[in-house]
Amino acid sequence: MKFYLHRLVIGFVLPLCVMTPMRAEAPKSVGREVGTSSSEAVTSFLDSNWETIQAHYVWFHSHPELSFEEKETAGRFAETMRTNGFAVTTGVGGHGVVAILENGEGPTVMMRTDLDALPVTEQTPVPFASTVKAKSTSGSTTGVMHACGHDVHITSALTVSHFLASHPKLWSGRLMVIGQPAEEKGAGARAMLEDGLFKKFKKPDYALALHVSADDPAGSIKLRAGFSLANVDSVDITMVGRGGHGSAPHATIDPIVQAAELIMSLQTIVSREMRPIDPAVVTVGSIHGGFKHNVIDDKCHLEITVRSYGDTVRTQLLESIQRKAKAVALAYNAPAPIISISEGTPSLRNDDALAERMRMVFENLLGKERVGESEPSMGGEDFSRYGIAGVPILMYGVGSVEQARLDRYAKLKVPPPSLHSGLYYPDFEPTLRTGVRSMVVAIMDLMPPK
Repeated sequence: MKFYLHRLVIGFVLPLCVMTPMRAEAPKSVGREVGTSSSEAVTSFLDSNWETIQAHYVWFHSHPELSFEEKETAGRFAETMRTNGFAVTTGVGGHGVVAILENGEGPTVMMRTDLDALPVTEQTPVPFASTVKAKSTSGSTTGVMHACGHDVHITSALTVSHFLASHPKLWSGRLMVIGQPAEEKGAGARAMLEDGLFKKFKKPDYALALHVSADDPAGSIKLRAGFSLANVDSVDITMVGRGGHGSAPHATIDPIVQAAELIMSLQTIVSREMRPIDPAVVTVGSIHGGFKHNVIDDKCHLEITVRSYGDTVRTQLLESIQRKAKAVALAYNAPAPIISISEGTPSLRNDDALAERMRMVFENLLGKERVGESEPSMGGEDFSRYGIAGVPILMYGVGSVEQARLDRYAKLKVPPPSLHSGLYYPDFEPTLRTGVRSMVVAIMDLMPPK
């Protein structure tokens, strides 16, 4: 069954429309202007291949797979890249895919897409909504959904690759496209790098990635130089006590009371120990202790997420959390707490020169009014690891909700559904068109024809 997204009207959502980009002149000193004929070639390509592009998106949206389980997603991605003329290697760092296209002399540019979905039950009105179910880590059944827009990212990467493969005279060099597993766990980039990504394949001169934005209008782009996304660490703390009867607390050491005091104490780390100009977050996301009204258990477990920028602040936060946990235990004459720290994703820092160069390219394509400055976020993204590996990187945001929908949310005085929400869905056509056009001109600027 074919779905024509650009004609879909659901609830109060107005019909989707394609925004005609306005072009502004970019300074000659930053970036290479993409000619009108090249831009028109991308638009014509999108028009001619839209049915196939849309079919890819519908399939990926309706067939989501969890982190490190992306077998079918990676298979379809790899097969499509082979069809587009790329030399494809699979099984890199799990279900990772590396696709290479040689096109004469020039730089090596890497474009990354993430392949995995989230354990989220879809609640959107789209007719091809995911009905996939899976077992969560706790053993319960959960829905699976591309609630972070990776289906858009995958379709965009396939479309960009197809266009560049079919227009070799517009660029020169070595295009490296990777389909990365397990971004949502912050583990896929490390897995691919540890599996020899930049040893088995030439390290790229630049690396690019786009990410949908749930609260910016379709047809727009945002980016920033420098720090863009945060360090993400997970801390597990088990407060240890001595169990007993709820009617005789004096004969016990209550770990739940310890945990409660620790939670309040943790709130002072950011407010009283960190410099006000250093962004930081310490959030207790989960607490589990006890099984019955009148039983004091001997353990209480806390799960904490920690966000920061820079190594110094990161170290200080983690040391403070451990100190406070030990101090609470000492105050209650309890055994030492059990503390485990799982290093997550490092902060993402966009290369300054690459970001400013691409800003001029995007402004030339879309007009200055549609290219904004993104705010730093305390979210995480393991695309950062490619930058730490020595590659100049840029991740930029692509608006994914048409202005009419955003206006409707504003009128209702409710925020639009965020990424990772079961209610989030992009206005696919204008989002993808902007994503493809922007990525094509970015790659062409970095890989000019000889």
